[in-house]
Amino acid sequence: METPESGPQTAQGEGAAGLTLADFPEATYERWRELVAGVLKKTGVEVDPDDPAPEETLATDTYDGVRLSPLYTAGDALDSGYPGLAPFTRGGRPHGSVTEGWEVRQQHRDPRPDRARQAVLADLENGVGALWLVCGGAGVPVGGIGEVLADVHLDFCPVTLEPGADYEAAAQELVRAWTDRGLPESAVAGGLGIDPLSVAARTGEPADVRGAARTAAAFAQRHPRLRLLTADATPYHEAGGSDAQELGAAVAAGVAYLRALTGEGMELAEAARRLEFRFAASADQFATIAKLRAARAMWDRVLEACDLDAADRPPMYQHAATSAAMATRRDPHVNMVRTTLACFAAGAAGADAVTVLPFDSALGLPDGFARRIARNTHALLAEESHLTRVVDPAGGSFYVERRTADLYGAGWEFFQDLEAAGGMAEALAGGLVAERVEEVWRRRRDAIAHRRDPITGVSEFPALDEAPIEREPLPGPEPAAAGGAALPRRRYAQEFEELRDRSDAHVAATGARPRVYLATLGPVAAHTARAAFAGNLLRSGGIETVGGDSTGGAAEAAAGFRESSARIACLCGSDALYAEHAAAAAAALKEAGAERVLLAGRPGAAPEEAPVDAFCFAGCDAPELLADLHDALGVVE
Repeated sequence: METPESGPQTAQGEGAAGLTLADFPEATYERWRELVAGVLKKTGVEVDPDDPAPEETLATDTYDGVRLSPLYTAGDALDSGYPGLAPFTRGGRPHGSVTEGWEVRQQHRDPRPDRARQAVLADLENGVGALWLVCGGAGVPVGGIGEVLADVHLDFCPVTLEPGADYEAAAQELVRAWTDRGLPESAVAGGLGIDPLSVAARTGEPADVRGAARTAAAFAQRHPRLRLLTADATPYHEAGGSDAQELGAAVAAGVAYLRALTGEGMELAEAARRLEFRFAASADQFATIAKLRAARAMWDRVLEACDLDAADRPPMYQHAATSAAMATRRDPHVNMVRTTLACFAAGAAGADAVTVLPFDSALGLPDGFARRIARNTHALLAEESHLTRVVDPAGGSFYVERRTADLYGAGWEFFQDLEAAGGMAEALAGGLVAERVEEVWRRRRDAIAHRRDPITGVSEFPALDEAPIEREPLPGPEPAAAGGAALPRRRYAQEFEELRDRSDAHVAATGARPRVYLATLGPVAAHTARAAFAGNLLRSGGIETVGGDSTGGAAEAAAGFRESSARIACLCGSDALYAEHAAAAAAALKEAGAERVLLAGRPGAAPEEAPVDAFCFAGCDAPELLADLHDALGVVE
């Protein structure tokens, strides 16, 4: 580029004077691959010089088998259409969230209606625009719905229920609340949340889809703005399932509800308009964005297959709720960061309604501060971060478009499997859904246990001295049927948190935490990395670490252990130091009274003759190792 004053533009920086852009090599895909190969070699990765794609070493696979590449190019660009037009990949509204944002929907489930009423009013006075009432045994008593909504301007505030098996009684109570205010039936908005398939997934009981549709259809004509049935995918997410399984299950449930509603005489397009779909939004923002985009395209394909013209096909109405599975009880304030990322992803993906679960939701009933942070998360993203100023902010990204398409394919395949099994109700009752979800959970649990999927504040960087946060327990969930195919509710952090609970019980019983001495060998530079790694891993199981300050050999490490009052030691040093000193140091520690000696490193790092009992290393099964140490130290249950 030239200007009259300067002539050709030159590269800036020391030694670059006089160089033009033409003096530098052209930036090409091939040149980038050469640089990748060079970096991999420097890290010790063997690279075949004839390999045409060395970057594949850096690729990873999701739980659905979707390949995530390190670089995406124009070759991955896809035509996803336009916002507001079929297939609605880019959003169900042509203006996106630019004019009114997304619906800020707050969940309430306090079983005491008087307290729930106060919490609802505080939310509505401070930024919340819609309510999500969990009713029945898992939340607000059905008979208390009217009291909870006593201060709500129901002509302005949509109310959506999650009534579980009590959907008919809950719907009647909600309608009574509207009638008591004298509201026209055509004015009320929200949703009845009737969802027998999710109840079946949670409890293992058979789903009465036809009966639910009959109840829903009775409200349809009198309340034209009311959404009747909800296809909730969160039970499959909370059982440990994958994104594609969420997609397939939600679409299969939607198809089952379409069949049932049209069987009750409702027009197809009208039945589709009366459905709501709920998905989990996780801290994996790109996965969440791709999932919500793929869901809309999948649903549009279903309606197209039902012979609805593009002009008559309503877009999927999406409610995204931040993941309950990703929430932690330990270091719960980190959940604020997780839910912010999830809310961002849901908003960027074009969700119609978004719920941010309070950061303390895994501990029990949220307090006022937690609800305030939850609602302010929406305001920060929409108003301060200007997320709503762009229609489809993720659209056009090569990575997002490709991941959306790949996830669409995986989700559609699972949907076809469910339909081949006879539909969603049959797939649940026959155990197909539980079997598939369980298979993904086993792989997910393995990745969490081996810390390939880290959980900040729990499996990584735990704080043993954190002040506990106490909350009133949540109302009990729907009971599972004996011997049924009910899906469990899981949280990703639960296995580590159970170890931390056991450690806390030990402190309460004995006055001290279980303890391991870090026997460091050699200078600080030689042992600090492995000592830090071992300390971090041990603390994730509630085990306190002491020592870590010795810089000599076996004698110094053994002397430090004697003074520590610990019963187990962990050797920390470099491979070179292990080769020279590990055998003597482990023997000295055993002579000093160590009941077990661990080594921070992989098996084989120490000589075979070294009396080492176990190894802690990147990729080991951390909960298994930690539970074994608890048993060895006599940690109380």
